[in-house]
Amino acid sequence: MNLVTVSGPPSSGKTAVILKTIDSLKKRGLEVGVVKFDCLYTDDDILYEKAGVKVKKGLSGSLCPDHYFVSNIEEVTQWGIKEGLDLLITESAGLCNRCSPYVKSITAVCVIDNLSGINTPKKIGPMLKSSDIVIITKGDIVSQAEREVFASRVNQVNPGASIMHINGLTGQGAYELSTLLYDEKVEIKTLVGEKLRFSMPSALCSYCLGETRIGESYQMGNVRKIDMSDKKGEK
Repeated sequence: MNLVTVSGPPSSGKTAVILKTIDSLKKRGLEVGVVKFDCLYTDDDILYEKAGVKVKKGLSGSLCPDHYFVSNIEEVTQWGIKEGLDLLITESAGLCNRCSPYVKSITAVCVIDNLSGINTPKKIGPMLKSSDIVIITKGDIVSQAEREVFASRVNQVNPGASIMHINGLTGQGAYELSTLLYDEKVEIKTLVGEKLRFSMPSALCSYCLGETRIGESYQMGNVRKIDMSDKKGEK
């Protein structure tokens, strides 16, 4: 079985792109499944079910989405193998711009849309910087010049990634993506012992453990403070 990790900011078009790509993969006779990771709510699993795609969903709730993903990815992999899938796609919302941490040996895809702003690529962390493939969506809504500028900003952040433009509504570009996601020579049986491409968020503080009160006396553990000093007069 092949495994692919797809992540990206909310509403960037991940599900639409995945559905169109699965259509192309099915035409090649491949069995594809999806596991959707999110925080509080998602109904994307219903869309996959309507498309005849085997799907599972997991909600992290109050837990860090990154930790939730890694804590469950081996069980997810074993589910895909049990279901006899040729390709398993994991999808994550990327709410903190780090969600769905990439595994070194697994193809990583980041989906980002043209409407998010030309500086957005600089604001996104490892989710974009360490991906293998960057999908840019909603290009039909902006001008050609805006598309080129946005793609250039993405390339500056991750010059080693393959950048593709895909229309999630029409499916234009989805076939090309499908050719990059499945390799019959690859056979993944377990992720035990594999390593992440980037470390987890380092915060471990009183708020992580359930504290709700505001104030320095309630803040313990890994706490970072903003520098509010006036440095204009410093020599």
